[in-house]
Amino acid sequence: MTRVFSGIKPTGHLTLGNYLGAMRQWAAVDQHQADALFCVVDLHGMTVDHDPARLRRLTRQAATLLLAAGLDPELCTVFVQSHVDEHTRLSYVMECVATDGEMRRMIQYKEKVTSEGARGRGVRLSLLTYPALMAADILAYGADEVPVGDDQAQHVELTRDLAVRFNQRYGHTFVVPKATVPTVAARVMNLQDPTSKMGKSDDSGPGIVYLLDEPDVIRKKVMRAVTDSGREVVYDREEQPGVANLLEILAACTGGNPESLATVHDSYGALKQVTAEAVLETLRPVQARHKELCADPGYVEGVLRHGAEKARAIARPIVDTAYRAIGLLPPGTVSGPVTAEPAMNAAR
Repeated sequence: MTRVFSGIKPTGHLTLGNYLGAMRQWAAVDQHQADALFCVVDLHGMTVDHDPARLRRLTRQAATLLLAAGLDPELCTVFVQSHVDEHTRLSYVMECVATDGEMRRMIQYKEKVTSEGARGRGVRLSLLTYPALMAADILAYGADEVPVGDDQAQHVELTRDLAVRFNQRYGHTFVVPKATVPTVAARVMNLQDPTSKMGKSDDSGPGIVYLLDEPDVIRKKVMRAVTDSGREVVYDREEQPGVANLLEILAACTGGNPESLATVHDSYGALKQVTAEAVLETLRPVQARHKELCADPGYVEGVLRHGAEKARAIARPIVDTAYRAIGLLPPGTVSGPVTAEPAMNAAR
C-alpha cells in the first residue's frame, strides 16, 4: 500500500488556503487510498522568532483542526513532530549528506534572508538547515508520496536528491518519494494581494480567511477582496489575478471549473457574493466539529499520543538502519572482534 506523509506548520492560525490546498484532500482522498501519516511539524515553527506558549497553543489547535477537517485516527496516523525523536535523530544525518549550497538555494530561505536583511536583522541557523529536517520527516517513514502545495515542491525535490545520494553512498536505505500537488486551489492567494500566497503567518489579516473566523468576518473579507480593472468576469491568472483567485476558491469549494464559473457571473459583486456563501458552507462543518473536539480535549490528547506511538514504530527501524549504514555504532553492541585502528603517521 502506498505510504503518504505530509505535515502542517503551526506558525499561525490555519487558513482557507491550508484547507483547500491540503487538509481537505488529506481527509477526502489520501487517508482512504494510502497508509497515511499527517504531522503537526512544531519543530519547524522554531525556525523563526516565536512565543513558546503561542507555539504550544497553535500546535494543539492545528492538531484539533486536522481532526475537525475529517482526518480519522482509525484510517490514518495523526501526531506531533516533536513527540517522535526519530525526526531529529535523522535530521543530523541528512545535514551530513546535504551540501551548504543546496540549503542556500532554497527559495524560502533566500526570500527570508532578503526581507530580514532589509530590516537590519539576520535569520536563525535552523531556517537554513530546516530542509534537512523536512527530508528527515519524510524519509523516516518510507513515504512514497508527499502531498504538498507547489511552494513546497522544491523541498521534496531536495529530499529525493538526498535519498538517492544516501542510497548510492551507504547502501539502499530510503524510499525515494515524489511530490503530489492538488490541481485546483493548490495555492490560494491573499484576498488583498492576489499575487501573494494566503499565508497563515502573514500580517495582512484582511486578506486571509482563517478557518475559525466568524461567519460575518469571512463574508466581509471575501466581499472586500481586491479585484481588477474592468467589469467582465474572466478567468485569467496573469491579467486578472484577483478575479482568478475568487474563481479558483469558488471552484475548489463547489467542485466546479474556474473557466466555466467565469461565464456564469456577470459582475464582480455577484461573484464575491456567491464565493462568500460557498466558503461559509465549506467551513461550517469544520467549525462545528472543532467546537465539539475542544469540549473533549482528552480525546485529542489520546489521538496524538497513540499517533506518536504508531509513527515511532514505523520510523525507528528505518532510522536505526540509516545510522548503521552511515557508520554509527549501535548502542550496547560491538560487531566483530575489537581491533586497534592502525596508527597514522606514527613516525611523526
